[in-house]
Amino acid sequence: MTPSDPRPTGSATTLSVRRVGIDTWRENVAYLRRDCPVVRAEGFQALAKVEVAATGTSILAVLNVVDDPQLLGPCDLGLSEEAFARLAVTEGAAVHIAHAEPPASIGALRRRIGGQRLSAADLKAIVADIAARRYSKIELAAFVVATSQIALDRDEVLWLTQAMAAVGHRLDWGDIDGGGPIVDKHCIGGLAGNRTSMIVVPIVAAHAARAGLLMPKTSSRAITSPAGTADTMECLARVELSLEQMRAVVHAQHGCLAWGGRAALSPADDVLISVSRPLSLDSPALMVASILSKKLAAGATHLVLDIPLGPTAKVRTRADADRLAALFDYVGGQLGITLATLITDGSQPIGRGIGPALEARDVMQVLHRHPAAPADLRDKSLMLAGRVIEFDPAVTPGSGAARARALLDSGAALVKMEAIIDAQGRHPFDWRAPPLGALSMTIPADRDGVVQAIDNERIARIARLAGAPKARGAGIDLLHKVGDAVQRGAALYRIHAASDAELDFAAQVALRDSAYRIESGAMTPDAHAAASAADSVDRNN
Repeated sequence: MTPSDPRPTGSATTLSVRRVGIDTWRENVAYLRRDCPVVRAEGFQALAKVEVAATGTSILAVLNVVDDPQLLGPCDLGLSEEAFARLAVTEGAAVHIAHAEPPASIGALRRRIGGQRLSAADLKAIVADIAARRYSKIELAAFVVATSQIALDRDEVLWLTQAMAAVGHRLDWGDIDGGGPIVDKHCIGGLAGNRTSMIVVPIVAAHAARAGLLMPKTSSRAITSPAGTADTMECLARVELSLEQMRAVVHAQHGCLAWGGRAALSPADDVLISVSRPLSLDSPALMVASILSKKLAAGATHLVLDIPLGPTAKVRTRADADRLAALFDYVGGQLGITLATLITDGSQPIGRGIGPALEARDVMQVLHRHPAAPADLRDKSLMLAGRVIEFDPAVTPGSGAARARALLDSGAALVKMEAIIDAQGRHPFDWRAPPLGALSMTIPADRDGVVQAIDNERIARIARLAGAPKARGAGIDLLHKVGDAVQRGAALYRIHAASDAELDFAAQVALRDSAYRIESGAMTPDAHAAASAADSVDRNN
């Protein structure tokens, strides 16, 4: 049997497809009734991998067996939302089901689980099977754990990155006026509120109008965080742009802020992230391959990479930060990407808003030069934008930050952001009074003292429990930061939620496990060191 030649209707393994409204999060799942003749005759069991074929296409899926006669008929094959969309047939169409052959790369996966080094061909085969959805989530989890517990060497990371970039779309910007570098900026994540890209892009695009740079920024949606750049930008404009639409925006504005998933860049990475993020496994190998494969596929030639360092960030020691930076530098260099790696302060959230609408408010406050704009978000964005601008051969090294500041202070960056929003498709949004969840609750300080630390992970979890990012107006408004003196009972932060249940979930965690550490007296030496980490680290890189 081939996907374009399924068995004829009436075959023992030909069934009628039904759409089952279950979100299985990037996994194809098929459903059969236990009394289905196929299950009885062919020996299909729960969690077996099956191939489902219709005229012209086929998918691989994990089988679930159901006992509810109201869900499916005895000769129906149910498909999850993901599987139904991928098979792309009409409900009721005849489909054929068969046992799936094991992925061709399963032997390489088993060798990796056993601790053996893989070749470039091994990793290419594994990535091809992952992108084709031939691996179940159990097998994907095995690969993620195997690459996390037994570190890939730097050449294996390079081969993995090349394989991941090769299976998706590759963007080429050579026919767009400019002639300069294709620049990008990326943060490895783990820092709540760190929405610098939405400030960096318009600053750089405003500079690029005279320099020939292009900054086609493709960003992610949140998976386990309260907001991704795409979620926040979507408060202001459309982010789901086709490749043609993205090219038109970049041609006109020298930059864009679009959702990378629409562009299908490094699709194997999207599948791996759906497993690694819920497991909280961010191995250096997968992190480097994930980020650089997407940048390579997006056509970037020059990249500023932000590695936040802090006690509750992804990277928690300077030694780990240096090792990660060295791995990025090696792989990026082998791929031909000019890389500037910055180790920055990750000791506390950046800005005040945590969640799409609140983060969009902070961004627009900075671009409008509003007196209430968060200084830390502004300063970090200017530093990163300055490094990107220094990729322009005409800019003197060390002068990029001053150029970035001039573009922000003159209003040129705001004008460019408004133009990008209009080009992508404006959404109504009042940053002066952002649409927030109808319910709110303030979390008070439990003692007098000085804020010594804010836990990034805990703040992010509370904001997500409140409904962010699905509810754009949900999240957290930080009212105090590290170094602030507070009195017992003073509001530390405000939770916004759209429903009673979400507010209750968030409040339970907030009141049980404090995200703030408050001590009497002045800041401790450790807190001073954490707060000044960015300055010392930046000067050393």
